[in-house]
Amino acid sequence: MMIERYTAAERANHWMVAVFFVLAALSGLALFHPSFFFFTQLFGGGPWARILHPFIGVVMFFFFLISILWFWEDNRVTHTDRKWMAHIRDFIANRERNLPEIGKYNAAQKYLFWVMVVTMLLLLVTGFILWRPYFASSFPIWLNRAAVVVHSLSAFVLIMGIIAHVYAAIWVKGTLRAMTRGTVTEAWARHHHRGWYRKVTGK
Repeated sequence: MMIERYTAAERANHWMVAVFFVLAALSGLALFHPSFFFFTQLFGGGPWARILHPFIGVVMFFFFLISILWFWEDNRVTHTDRKWMAHIRDFIANRERNLPEIGKYNAAQKYLFWVMVVTMLLLLVTGFILWRPYFASSFPIWLNRAAVVVHSLSAFVLIMGIIAHVYAAIWVKGTLRAMTRGTVTEAWARHHHRGWYRKVTGK
């Protein structure tokens, strides 16, 4: 038996965020350090990479904002999540029967979601401060310099978080299917998200 985990609209929005994240990350890295400058060739050269990067970032945030509105309720951290984190070693060792019963997302997924929310917001705000020629000249130089540091650190944290997200999706067998076909097996749901399984099936 298959259980729907994500609708077609939710999956489409997820992949739009993913595509624009990759484009933003590559163009941002190209502008961050000369070692990554070759990425500018993907955007038509250095000037075009600089021009497109902030626009790509705004589009990425727009689609991610839709995800926030859809999924923030499922990602509220509860007392059960804190108990789950206390047994994180059981999760890593695939001893999930020893873990507290969870809903649609486990604590690690929820914390990553909120890390993404915070870093996306920081990237948006600092990106506007740094956006030339439209906004950067309106701010004092010290704020521009601080924005560069915060923007870079936020991007690093977000990139590391997305790498962990992709790794976990591949590592937990059956997870990728949820975001490609929208469904998971009943056994997958019962094993990894028992609370959510009970809610959607009534079993």
